[in-house]
Amino acid sequence: MVILGIILILLGLLVAGLKFLLIIGVILLIVGLVLNLVPIGGTRRRYY
Repeated sequence: MVILGIILILLGLLVAGLKFLLIIGVILLIVGLVLNLVPIGGTRRRYY
């Protein structure tokens, strides 16, 4: 999810007309980092 977010951010920056890709990329990046760093339902880290 983090990698997909980075790809969408880069595509959104390279193609200036597609600002929604930049927004979706930032949202996916934030959600991916939260899912990776916050242990949900236990103490072990989960990788998505």
